[in-house]
Amino acid sequence: MKQTVKLTSKRQATFPAQLCRELGVAAGDDLILERKKIGDEISWLLRPEKKIESKWFGGLRKYAAGKTHDMESIRRSIGKTVGDKDI
Repeated sequence: MKQTVKLTSKRQATFPAQLCRELGVAAGDDLILERKKIGDEISWLLRPEKKIESKWFGGLRKYAAGKTHDMESIRRSIGKTVGDKDI
């Protein structure tokens, strides 16, 4: 089956609804475009980005908002919390 994807002057693409249903994607979802060499020809593989399928995961966002996520900051935060409590 062939599908046509229209590219606008701003390089934005419009995907047919049937293709989106088959890919299991909706507006705002990310797609992975991967270059593959098949024989002497260059092809592109389009697939949806894997989503984290955990119901509780989104609940952690409020605790992460406005905080840095580098390892040193995380270690400091853990140390500060542990240090505040009597063990």
